Amino acid sequence: MVTPIPPPAQYKREFPVSEKANEVVLASRKAIQDILEGKDERLLVIVGPCSIHDPEGGGMEYARRLAELVPSLSDRLFCVMRTFLEKPRSTLGWEGLVFDPRLSGEFDIAAGLAQARKFLLSALELGLPTATEFINPITPAYLADLVCWAAIGARSSEAASLRNMASGLDMPVAFKNGTGGSVQQAVDGVVSASHPHAFLGISQEEGKVCQIRTRGNSFCHIVLRGSLVTGPNYDEASIAAALELLEEAGLPQRLLIDCSHGNSGKDPAKQADVCRSAVGQRTSGNKAIKGFMLESYLFEGSQKLGTNPAELQYGVSITDACMGWEETESLLKEVHKRL
Repeated sequence: MVTPIPPPAQYKREFPVSEKANEVVLASRKAIQDILEGKDERLLVIVGPCSIHDPEGGGMEYARRLAELVPSLSDRLFCVMRTFLEKPRSTLGWEGLVFDPRLSGEFDIAAGLAQARKFLLSALELGLPTATEFINPITPAYLADLVCWAAIGARSSEAASLRNMASGLDMPVAFKNGTGGSVQQAVDGVVSASHPHAFLGISQEEGKVCQIRTRGNSFCHIVLRGSLVTGPNYDEASIAAALELLEEAGLPQRLLIDCSHGNSGKDPAKQADVCRSAVGQRTSGNKAIKGFMLESYLFEGSQKLGTNPAELQYGVSITDACMGWEETESLLKEVHKRL
């Protein structure tokens, strides 16, 4: 079954970028670029839910809490909220707000894109920079103007179409190491995305298939997220090995540490230890560590989606298990103090 989706321009007229939101996007992209280049000594922190499944409830409550906390940390940490709206799956599972906004398996992408724009705008209006993961080349046409930092995930960083798309984004883009642990995969993604390409996308006004030429993205970087196959890669030796791969590829010495996924063994209780290690290495002189990522929500853990979304526990992730808000707030304050 083929269902037409309105063109991007229609969504942008319905949910236009406000002056405040545009200021946050532009200033945040510049701040992140400065951190990556070493012009800004702050650590970049990508923090928030594994995925946004309850945008008007738990998602916005988390955003408001983070917005209240950020000013007290901003001299040493630049915090960006995880607003992940698409979820690549290894086999089956909920694919994110963009694809299934009602958590019902109906795949109402048109409604999902509208909810996604509305949520991103709401976060930006709070003064929060936004971060998301793109898993196909068309979604950015609808959402990229509201995103400050983007990721190409472990399952996607080898895809040529996404590397080409990343080369045309006007924001810093991170490539994660592969699910099997390959850091070379992420490095190759950065090399590719730093050069001009062309890819199939859609036009803004009509939504027609078109060729999009890119100039290359000079602010791509890698994320070490470990692997459930090969284990964590946030230790000094693993980071040194990753930096050697970047040097061999002629790339800048910069990376982020993902404290979740393979580095924590998907145990949210271990994220804090990974974070402390990464920050400790940074304070010991490793300036290539530009920041870290945390999966965090209102309450710790995760839950199964099931068949009735109304039965879901409020503020608990339906994808990866997250650390709770209280631990997150305490950890960020601790890191701020250490820096």
